[in-house]
Amino acid sequence: MFKRMFQFSPENEIPKPSRNLSAVHPSSVVRLSSAVQRESEKDSNGNGAAGPSKVLESFEEVYATAGVQTPEKTYTILKVAEMLQNKHLADMTPDGKRNSLMMALEAAGVEIGALLQDAVARNRALDEYEEKRQEQIKTFEAAKADENNKLHAEMERLTSQYIARIQANSDQVAHEQDNFRAWQKRKQQETQRITEAATVCVPQGNGPGANSLTAVLERVTVSRR
Repeated sequence: MFKRMFQFSPENEIPKPSRNLSAVHPSSVVRLSSAVQRESEKDSNGNGAAGPSKVLESFEEVYATAGVQTPEKTYTILKVAEMLQNKHLADMTPDGKRNSLMMALEAAGVEIGALLQDAVARNRALDEYEEKRQEQIKTFEAAKADENNKLHAEMERLTSQYIARIQANSDQVAHEQDNFRAWQKRKQQETQRITEAATVCVPQGNGPGANSLTAVLERVTVSRR
């Protein structure tokens, strides 16, 4: 009889839970959603932990937030899971373990239906929390993607400004260099005019460079001695 009670499927009807064991109430989902939303708002305001929202560190917190009750004097499905890990059952066959557990549960007066309802309640709480976390991650990812897009746009705007400033600086340098080369050309012309005028004032020289300004000035110096 006890074997058949453990051999159930989703299609089988689950017995009604006892009044002492856990169940998920409609308000539990609302409390879970509100708690997750509060943590998300804290994080968005910079008051919470780093990341999209605070993560519940333990499954007990998930169960408690979802309103799953853990009675002190009655077995839960977690207690059964703990019993399965007992070293005295390690070497037993699956049927042996099942029979031993069923004997222990029967001796403790535990209702199998209540255990199964507790398992459903806890699985539902975990699924609800997982869905909320996925929604938070997606929202967080979308917000960061939007922020990154704005940063990229700002970076491109600043980059364009700096490139324009760099180009303007280069253009100014090129302009000054052109002005200087133009001045050098005019300076050469002015020097030539001065040299030609000075040449007229002193005796003519011979040889290469005789008509340069330096040669002319030297002749002026010699002629004054």
